[in-house]
Amino acid sequence: MAVKSLINIPFVNLESEQKRWNTIYKVLSEPKPDIIPTPRKAVWKKGKSVLWHHPAPEKKYSTPLFLVYSLLNKAYILDISEEGSVVGNLTKQGYDVYLLDWGSPGLEDKDLTLDNYITDYLEVAVKRALRHSGAKDISLVGYCIGGTLSAILASITDLPIKNLVLAAVPIDYSNFIVPNKWVKALQEGTLNLDRFADAYEVIPSEFLYAIFMALQGFNIGPTINLVSRAHDEKYVDKWRRMDKWMKDAVTFSGAAFKQMFNDFYKENKLVKGEFKIGGQRVDLTNINCSTLVITSIRDELVLESQSLPVMDLISSVDKTYQPVEAGHVSLCLTGKFAFAIDPWLSTRSTRLI
Repeated sequence: MAVKSLINIPFVNLESEQKRWNTIYKVLSEPKPDIIPTPRKAVWKKGKSVLWHHPAPEKKYSTPLFLVYSLLNKAYILDISEEGSVVGNLTKQGYDVYLLDWGSPGLEDKDLTLDNYITDYLEVAVKRALRHSGAKDISLVGYCIGGTLSAILASITDLPIKNLVLAAVPIDYSNFIVPNKWVKALQEGTLNLDRFADAYEVIPSEFLYAIFMALQGFNIGPTINLVSRAHDEKYVDKWRRMDKWMKDAVTFSGAAFKQMFNDFYKENKLVKGEFKIGGQRVDLTNINCSTLVITSIRDELVLESQSLPVMDLISSVDKTYQPVEAGHVSLCLTGKFAFAIDPWLSTRSTRLI
């Protein structure tokens, strides 16, 4: 009588598995990759902030783009690789691009407020970009908190902002991605971050990284993906760059930190029309330029319900809402953001003859 094997052992390619784990070990142990930016030149500096100009290889539009990223992370996520660069893909599409790099504040910057960042940095930098480009108007493109600051500026400035793009932008803070106990404690005042900010004066980068990870629920998905896709060289390169950016956190001015958490997260003043910059009330109904609002369907940090209300708050006749299949970070990391906004911008930017 034939004896049947009771053990079904799947075939394992030991050479392939060895290569996989050697790759993972190498990724986790070797130095982080160098980030080589799209060709650029610094055209303005203030404090730790730098305004970069990325000229288009073949310029198609006289209306330049001005990119504003979050104060809470470093801006090079928008220019993280040649293939996945938002900046690089926009310049290839014929736009001159200006990128404001906020920098990482030191102790001497502890008193910088959102008022300073918007009027003394962002508004002045946009003026500098207009002067440098010689353009009559400009498209302001804000991402995440950078979108919040861009919307505020657009509502109070007389600068010629032709188009406004707001991507993954938190506007309404009545609902946001943090544990319910945090929200209740923050709104009731039992969680008071003022004392923490006063103690440190400038919020350490390690703390902001911890917040970023906590809001994602300490997601281990990227690590699992690395293990399963270690054979894919392009994916591994993208993973290494994202890992570097996530861990390369910024510091944050204590004054701006308190203002952001109290006025936005705790009291939701922006939507209520109670937020003020330099004593001037911020009224989003003052925005009447062409506006595109983009949300990421799989956004793990900014809810759609935080972005969508801006569509009703602004006065723009030409306004478009566009959901995109992406996550909060992957929209930038893959360069998809450039291709998402180009069709809209190209029809609203002055084309060169």
